Amino acid sequence: MALLRSVGVKAVKGPSSFLFTLTRKLLHRPQSLRTRPFSSALSPPSKAVVYDLQGPPDSVTKLIDLPPVEIKENDVCVKMLAAPINPSDINRIEGVYPVRPQPPAIGGYEGVGEVHSVGSAVTGLSPGDWVIPSPPSSGTWQTYLVKDQNVWHKVNKDVPMEYAATITVNPLTALRMLEDYITLNSGDAIVQNGATSMVGQCVIQLAHVHGIHSINILRDRAGIDEVKEKLKKLGADEVFTESQLEVKNVKSLLGNIPEPALGFNCVGGNSASLVLKFLRQEGTMVTYGGMSKRPITVSTSSFIFKQAIYHISKGFQKTQVNIVLIEEKDLSLRGFWLQRWMTTDKAGESRKMIDSLLDLVRDGKLKYEMELVPFEKFKTALDKALGKLGSQPKQVLIF
Repeated sequence: MALLRSVGVKAVKGPSSFLFTLTRKLLHRPQSLRTRPFSSALSPPSKAVVYDLQGPPDSVTKLIDLPPVEIKENDVCVKMLAAPINPSDINRIEGVYPVRPQPPAIGGYEGVGEVHSVGSAVTGLSPGDWVIPSPPSSGTWQTYLVKDQNVWHKVNKDVPMEYAATITVNPLTALRMLEDYITLNSGDAIVQNGATSMVGQCVIQLAHVHGIHSINILRDRAGIDEVKEKLKKLGADEVFTESQLEVKNVKSLLGNIPEPALGFNCVGGNSASLVLKFLRQEGTMVTYGGMSKRPITVSTSSFIFKQAIYHISKGFQKTQVNIVLIEEKDLSLRGFWLQRWMTTDKAGESRKMIDSLLDLVRDGKLKYEMELVPFEKFKTALDKALGKLGSQPKQVLIF
């Protein structure tokens, strides 16, 4: 079943010491740097986005050529097709994400590729199959990627490759947050900020599929009416700007929608406080990001009337804030981090969830905005992902 074609070693641009360290530390295959005219067990040469120190991604990343990599008996060589630029990818390069490869390293954490060749002991995968790293694995911003067969999960080819490339980090986060904290029934409601983010769009649609109402909070911006209409087409029940919520009782805006039992926060600051104001007694707010880089402020009324009590523990970015339940009517603030959830014992479970999410994509029940960018234009895509050009769709690199 193995299909291992002969390739020649291509001259590599860049300092040899950098490439040697990168290959040893990230790929763990020092043999790949040996000059061999021909081999039946080498990947093709690869182009990759690398960084040799942590810092501003637009300053420390560069696109270089890498030499072939040895394909061992349990390895699968994958020709990458697409990979997104996620906020967590940027945080890893900056050196502020809790779990990150030590530089020199190759960027990227999720994506989809086509099996190019397999080692002699590989079973269940063949050249031509589409695969994703599951759980996600570092180094997806390169044209050819060689990893152990256990890293790869085969997916059907009947969904657009950009959805297969992005199905894990954001849609799976939305699914787990909806299911892991409280039991939601049809007719219940959730509230969230950052509703235009990919997670936010997925929350709206997954909630809608199960008959759950969604209340969505956006920052004030130009063209807000068009943005609201897009979210309502996805299934959003209510969409408010932060300025619309400058009222004494935000719950008076709900109409026939019940007070939400669950809220999601990826912004922090005042936007998180607005999520809290909507929550009912015994409600839970889950924080999964902090785009504003402002702390979560819990109002005095939340402490007194909803009895919110918190402690700080390590694990969610620099700290994770958990509001622990003391009495029946406590308000609970929790933190969610997908990487911590996707431990090895969750691998099989998470792959089934990914397949079910791809089924929703196939049925037209899950979609989100993306912009496909040729790999050679990585710097342009990175500038957009960094917000230099205003609000932009998710940037997905196409190889």
